[in-house]
Amino acid sequence: MYSHSHHLDDRPILDVRNLNVRYTGYSALEEISFHLHAGERVAVVGPNGAGKSTLFKAVAGVLQPSSGEVTIYGSGPRGHICIAYIPQRSQVDWKFPVSVADVVMMGRIAKLGLLGWPKKSDWEHVHRALKTVNMDDLSKRQISQLSGGQQQRMFIARAIAQEAELMLMDEPLTGLDTPSQESLLDLLDTLREQHVTVMVATHDLEQAARHFDRIMLLNHRLIAFGEPTAVMRTEILLQAYGTRLRPVDGQAGMVTLDDSCCDEGEHDHVH
Repeated sequence: MYSHSHHLDDRPILDVRNLNVRYTGYSALEEISFHLHAGERVAVVGPNGAGKSTLFKAVAGVLQPSSGEVTIYGSGPRGHICIAYIPQRSQVDWKFPVSVADVVMMGRIAKLGLLGWPKKSDWEHVHRALKTVNMDDLSKRQISQLSGGQQQRMFIARAIAQEAELMLMDEPLTGLDTPSQESLLDLLDTLREQHVTVMVATHDLEQAARHFDRIMLLNHRLIAFGEPTAVMRTEILLQAYGTRLRPVDGQAGMVTLDDSCCDEGEHDHVH
């Protein structure tokens, strides 16, 4: 069986202190410190290679930091089944022969143990999670047959079935059309109602400003962390994006990013 860590209710759901992650000859994250409040919705922004995915993996406990501390309700991330890490879609083998319901059931493994067999109550969690993300009619569909938006909603359903209290979503909006993005953003409202804390890595600065409580601006170090009006200022964004930041003519204080900032045609915009 999995060993579950105890929650100290008087401690933050996430507390990161002096976090450093170094690879051979390369520093991915430098002296990162922040904490989150339960139920908060935070956008993590910054240029490609800024360390967003590295931060999520360190918080989830799948990457060991070089130094510093990550605690979930007062103890280290390992053993906490309340954390759900949702990776970028490009990191998933979508040809693997498994159904939507099977993937969502994977969220119950930490509670069942590796050799545990799903009970009726576990399947009830799965079907309830699929209904929450409006995919209950797709439970038997093979994951290779899903659209990009459906893939993301399936992973969120897995996190809901896991009963996750902290969800780390690595660029869930990238590559989706506008209706699919709006559907996911609406789903974040549902998660807020359920008091789930959410961190979302995104390239879209406009969406970050409109839909999130606080914005974390990251470029290997923590440039700024606060309410959108405090972070989305040209002089602060320049510290992360440098010369890739361009003023929009006739719009004081508004900025856009040079297309060269992002791979695969991704663009950041603030209007």
